[in-house]
Amino acid sequence: MDMNSFSPMMPTSPLSMINQVKFEDEPDLKDLFITVDEPESHVTTIETFITYRIITKTSRGEFDSSEFEVRRRYQDFLWLKEKLEEAHPTLIIPPLPEKFIVKGMVERFNDDFIETRRKALHKFLNRIADHPTLTFNEDFKVFLTAQAWELSSHKKQGPGLLSRMGQTVRSVALSMRGVKSRPEEFMEMNNFIEIFSHKINLIDKISQRIYKEERDYFDEMKEYGPIHILWSASEEELVDPLKGVASCLDKCCKATEKRLAGLSEALLPVVHEYVLYSEMLMLTEEIGKLEDKVECANNALKADWERWRQNMQNDIKSAFTDMAEENICYYEQCLATWESFLTSQTDLHLEEASEDKF
Repeated sequence: MDMNSFSPMMPTSPLSMINQVKFEDEPDLKDLFITVDEPESHVTTIETFITYRIITKTSRGEFDSSEFEVRRRYQDFLWLKEKLEEAHPTLIIPPLPEKFIVKGMVERFNDDFIETRRKALHKFLNRIADHPTLTFNEDFKVFLTAQAWELSSHKKQGPGLLSRMGQTVRSVALSMRGVKSRPEEFMEMNNFIEIFSHKINLIDKISQRIYKEERDYFDEMKEYGPIHILWSASEEELVDPLKGVASCLDKCCKATEKRLAGLSEALLPVVHEYVLYSEMLMLTEEIGKLEDKVECANNALKADWERWRQNMQNDIKSAFTDMAEENICYYEQCLATWESFLTSQTDLHLEEASEDKF
């Protein structure tokens, strides 16, 4: 993306640009570290659900301790997101993963689904922790530190002053939909979001399709090698080349599996997270319609927009650059495997030809 324009552009050299972005508002020393791990299944007479352990380590004075450990379920994360939206209606709140189905997965509680959700929830909390404003939200602190009964009690409390103000700003925004005149920068922002949403959704769909096709290819390859081993048992003259092919296929299979893991862990989650962002950012146009009535809200949104845009550029560049490097390593490894096999077969033919002469 061009840093000085709302129009998408392709960088000429991702490898040289990957470290170009620097965040002015990023603190020199991080003082809040959050880890989401150890998913645990709970079965009651009413429902089945998963909780995740959240470990928080901090040096901030407003925390009563330097380390906290709590367990939270998905609906607790959803509550936190709603509270952040209420308190900060002009800021860009990080998205949560879908409630039931993550793309490519059907069963709600299978291991792949749970692990994918765990990573997304980990990313969600750390996005908040790294935000210059959201990180100091009181509900966020309660979420990280309160025991289950304390969190339940806190949820029952009525909205505070900031939440009521946030709801007021949001309701005013919704009531101003008919206003035709609005700041030009918000029109540019909205145009960018529409283009970005279309492109990122398209990339997400194609990436998912490529991953599925690669997975099918991997499954077929796993069966391909053993067939050559079985064949070699009945072909005495072809034992060595058949076993050589089987060995090559096994090595390529392992390389493909590693490449698939790279796609599912590095590229797909990043792209899909920004699909969720794009859906949410369609709402920012409403704030732009408020004009002079909430100028401070406009300024807050514009500042957060610039911060989000820089983060997005950095994340996308990193994801695609990592994918390119993974592809290079994958194809080089497979190429070297087959070249080694061909060399061995050529040397074998030369030896046999030499023996025939004598």
